[in-house]
Amino acid sequence: MLGRHPRRAKARVTIGILLLFVVAACGSEPKKPGSTPNDGRAQPGGSGAVLVPVDGGPDYYAKFSPGLPTDPGFFPIAVWYESVASADDVRVDKEAGLNSYVELTADSNFQAIADGKMYAIPSEAGDDHGKETVGWLLADEVDMWAGGGNGKWTGNFPGEGDICVSGQTDCGYSLLNKQRAELPKDKRLRFANYGKGVLFWLDEGEAEHFVNTFSDVVSTDIYWFTDQNVCGHGEGGTIFEGQDLDKATCRRAANYGFVVEKVRSMIKPANSKPVWGFVEVGQPSEGAPMIKPEQITAAVWSMIINGARGIMYFNHSFYGDCRSQHALREPCYAANRAAVTAVNKRIAALAPVLNAPFADGVLNAPNGVDASVKWHDGHFYILAGSAEAAGGKATLSLPCVGNATVTVLDENRTLQMITGMFTDDFADGNAVHIYRVDGGSSCGLT
Repeated sequence: MLGRHPRRAKARVTIGILLLFVVAACGSEPKKPGSTPNDGRAQPGGSGAVLVPVDGGPDYYAKFSPGLPTDPGFFPIAVWYESVASADDVRVDKEAGLNSYVELTADSNFQAIADGKMYAIPSEAGDDHGKETVGWLLADEVDMWAGGGNGKWTGNFPGEGDICVSGQTDCGYSLLNKQRAELPKDKRLRFANYGKGVLFWLDEGEAEHFVNTFSDVVSTDIYWFTDQNVCGHGEGGTIFEGQDLDKATCRRAANYGFVVEKVRSMIKPANSKPVWGFVEVGQPSEGAPMIKPEQITAAVWSMIINGARGIMYFNHSFYGDCRSQHALREPCYAANRAAVTAVNKRIAALAPVLNAPFADGVLNAPNGVDASVKWHDGHFYILAGSAEAAGGKATLSLPCVGNATVTVLDENRTLQMITGMFTDDFADGNAVHIYRVDGGSSCGLT
C-alpha cells in the first residue's frame, strides 16, 4: 500500500519516549523549549528574561539551494508519502493548508508541485526536479530495522532478506552514509525520520549519532493515540520499569510534544538543527481506533509548544472502514480534514510568532499545563496546552510583566493579569489556548 518496504514498517510499529514519565518519577518539571541550552546565542533581557532563537536560527534554510523559504510568515506543514498526479491533487492539498511533501510516490508530477508553489523532499533523484525540490529524504526509520552500527549493508530493505551482512554488527550508520554518498552533489538539505530505535531502544550515544550525523533536519514518529503497542510494558511502559501504561497516561496529546523535546535534547550543539513533529490523521494501526479531530489539533500544538519547527501528517490509514494512502483527500475523513485545515490555517496566521524567539525565564506554569512563551512585535505570546488527560483550572504566572490584559486568540475573550498572574480553564487533555499579553512590562526585552 505504501509501495516500499521501509514505509510499510511505519504502519505497524511506532514508539517515542515519554519525557513526562521521567518527570513524574524524578519529581522535577519538564524542560520547556526556551529553557533548552542556547549555545551562546541568547540575548539577555531584564528581570531574568532571555531570548532564545528557534532551533537553527530564523535563517537556517537559507544555507540550502534551492531551499525552503526563510520568510517569517512561512512554517513548514507537510504530508508524508503522498501521490501527486495532477494540479487538482495539489489544489486539494493546498486547500487543507499543506505547503510541502515529504516523500512522494514514484509516479508523482513534480511540475504540478512546482506550478502549485509547493515544496518537496523526495527520496529519489531524477531529471524532473527543479526549485520545488528543496531536499532529499534518507531511508525511513533505519534505526529500527538496521540498528546503530557500521557493519556492511546488504542493500536490502525490510522484507527483502538480511539487512546487514551476516556476522557483522548493525549497519544503520553505513547504510545512511552510502545513501548520502549516492545523492546528487547539490546544496539541498538532507532529511531523516527515525522511530523507536532513536526514541527508545538504542543507548544514548547510538541515538545521538543518528540524530546528529546524517541529516540537516530530523523528525521522529510515534502515534500515541493510535498505536496498539505503545502503551505496553516493552515500549512506553519501560519508562516505568516494565509496567504497562494506563489509558490516561498513554493516550494524551502532550506526549507528542515530549517526543519532540526529547529529540531536541539530543541535538549537538544544542538548538543547532530543526526538529519536525509527526502526527497521524487516520487509523494506521490494527487494534487501535482512528484518531479524533480534537486529538489531531492538540497533538500538533503540543509539538509546536515543545519547539517543533515543522509539522508532518501521516496520511495513511491501513485499518478501519476507510483504508487509504491519502486520508486527507477522502470524504470518509472529512472531520479530520476539517481539523487539519483549521489548525494549519491557524499555524499559517501565527507563523511570524512561531518563528520568533522563545522568551525564557518569563513564565511559570503548573504541572498540568505544558507551555512556552514567544516574543514578537513587542508582545509576549503564550502557547499552552493540557499536559494531562484531564483538564481543570490553571494559573499561569509571568512575574516580571505585572498587570496586563491577556487576549485569548481566536476565542473572542480576554483575561486580566494581576501582579503577573491569570487563571484559565483547560477543559480536557486536548485543550489548547494561545494568549497574547497586551500591556504590562516587557521584562527588559526590545
